[in-house]
Amino acid sequence: MKTKRIGVLLGGLGPEREVSLRSGEAILGALTRLGYDAVPVYVDRDIDRVLRQSPIDVAFLALHGPYGEDGCIQGLLELLGIPYTGSGVLASALAFDKLKSKELFRLHNVPTPPYYRLDVEELARLEEIHGSFGFPAFVKPRRAGSSVGSGRANDAAELRARCEAASAYDRSILVERFVPGREITVAVLDGRALGALEIVPKGRFYDYESKYQRGQSDYHFPARLPPTRYRGVLTIAERAARCLDTSGAVRVDLLVTEGENEYVLEVNTLPGMTETSLLPMIARGAGMGFDELCEAILQRALLEGTAGVSAGHVAAGAPLELNLHDAE
Repeated sequence: MKTKRIGVLLGGLGPEREVSLRSGEAILGALTRLGYDAVPVYVDRDIDRVLRQSPIDVAFLALHGPYGEDGCIQGLLELLGIPYTGSGVLASALAFDKLKSKELFRLHNVPTPPYYRLDVEELARLEEIHGSFGFPAFVKPRRAGSSVGSGRANDAAELRARCEAASAYDRSILVERFVPGREITVAVLDGRALGALEIVPKGRFYDYESKYQRGQSDYHFPARLPPTRYRGVLTIAERAARCLDTSGAVRVDLLVTEGENEYVLEVNTLPGMTETSLLPMIARGAGMGFDELCEAILQRALLEGTAGVSAGHVAAGAPLELNLHDAE
C-alpha cells in the first residue's frame, strides 16, 4: 500500500457533473488496483470545508467544466497547500477560456479558425456584428466543455438560435468559421504527444451524445494521415499545449483539411477518463494501459509535491514520500 492518501476529486457544479463522476470512478478503480490509498472527494459548494476536513496528501482531479477545469479548484488547492494533478491555475483558466486560448494561439503562430466574440448584450445586433463573416459558422459558449451549447449554423436564423442556446451556458459566446475537415485529437503527456486519433461522428459533429454514448462515433488510431502530415499534427498539438503553459495530461483538438492546413480548436487540460474517453483510447493505442496512464498523471503531482513551489503548485507541509512502483 502506498504511504500517501490520494483524494480523487469528482462531481463538481457544472453541466458535466455526470461525466466527472464516471471519470472519477474509473480513476479510483485504477489507483486502488495499483495499491494506492485512494478515496473519493465529492465536489460541491462546501468543497473548501470538505478539503480542510479530509486528510488527503494529493488531489487527483477528475473534474470537468466550470469550477473544476477553469483554475478555480486549482486556486483553492494552492491556498490549502495540496498538490494536484494537471495544469496550474493560469494555464487551466487560459485553456478553458476559448477566446483567450485562441488569442494566444494567434500570438504563437498556432493556426486556428477565424472567429469573433459576441456578448449576450449584443444579441440584438447579431446580424450587424456577423456582417460578411459568412456561413456556415460554428457557435460555442466561451467557457464550457464537452461541446455543451455548441452547434453549427448554416444561416442567420440558425445563428441566432445557436447563440441564444449558447448564452444559457455563458454570457460570452465564440462564433467561429466552420472549417470542413477531419476531426483529430492528440493526447499530450508532460509535453510529449502520445499519438493522434481520428474521430468520425455519426451525427453532424462530435457533440455531447457522440462523445459519451457508445456507437455514436467511429475512431481510427493512428489517424489516417500520411506519415509526414501525421508528425506535423503532433508537433502543432505540442506547440498549442506549450503556448498555454499546460502540464500533465492534456488533449488537443484539431481539424485537418483536405488541403495542407491544420487548425487547432482548443486544448483540454482535464480530459475525460471514462471508458469511452479519447485520452485513454490514444494512450492504449500507444501501448499505455489505463492504470499506467493514471499513475503517470499522478507521478507528476507527487514529484512536484516534494519540490515546494513548482509549475504553479504549492507543497503541503513536509515533503511527500515517494513510494512508486514500476508501471504495469
